Amino acid sequence: MDFFVQQTLNAIALGGTYALLALGLAVVFSIMKLINFAHGELMTSAGYVLMYCGLHGVPFALSVALAILTSTVLAVLMERVAFRSVRNASGATMLITSFAVATVLQVLFQNLISSRSQPVLLPNFLSESVTVAGFVIGNNKIVAIVATVVMLGFLDWFMKYQKHGIAMRAAAEDFAVARLMGIRANTVIAGAFALSGLLAGVAAVLWVSQRASVDPLMGFTPVLKAFIAAILGGLGSLRGAVAGGFMLGFIEIYLAAFLPPDMQEFRDPIGLGIVVLLLLLRPNGLIPSPGLGAVKA
Repeated sequence: MDFFVQQTLNAIALGGTYALLALGLAVVFSIMKLINFAHGELMTSAGYVLMYCGLHGVPFALSVALAILTSTVLAVLMERVAFRSVRNASGATMLITSFAVATVLQVLFQNLISSRSQPVLLPNFLSESVTVAGFVIGNNKIVAIVATVVMLGFLDWFMKYQKHGIAMRAAAEDFAVARLMGIRANTVIAGAFALSGLLAGVAAVLWVSQRASVDPLMGFTPVLKAFIAAILGGLGSLRGAVAGGFMLGFIEIYLAAFLPPDMQEFRDPIGLGIVVLLLLLRPNGLIPSPGLGAVKA
């Protein structure tokens, strides 16, 4: 029983990271119909900021704030420089643009910083653990769970009660009507990218706190998993992104914990098979999004 509870906590921590990344993808997709595969590079940029701040002795709390700020600003710049000019183009054009942006940033990371994995100095408390009700829990897992809860609570409050969040919800429902109501396209889309960058920055901090290193391709795997989670939850659905992220986290951790040793090499195919099975049962995702019109601005 103790082992099961421990693995459940691990699943919540990992699922929370996937949920934050999937939310970042879903926020942009719900408005622009764009799957931004450069989202992973937002994570990587935040990871490198943490690395450089650690090397220069910057306090960890300030390092985290700077890392999140960097990914947020980079996301806004990404929208302004790369995506605004192709906003009215086909979905394929925007998708190729996102791949191009991701590739350019990866090459810049490799050539300007390093093509190898670099260690990130983290405070000692993240590598320590505490005992709660007889269970030994790593501090990094506790931080991941708390940060996920705080971010999900903030996002729920922002979308329900802040005018920019309400404008994003309106644009996601029907962008053309929202514009007729006076909502500015540039403001809403830039806000969606800023929010996705914020979520990517927080996810990057949680990811780096688990592995204590960063490399130019650090964001590729988690964002690919987040994309799967967003589809599993219902692409374009914010609640679905959260559900899909946690579901994928539970699938991965439970398979790693409970599959027989001679089956561990098939863990990823089995996990994807479970996802496919769930999509066969729920083709539109766990919490489907209503049909949304593409942005025309």
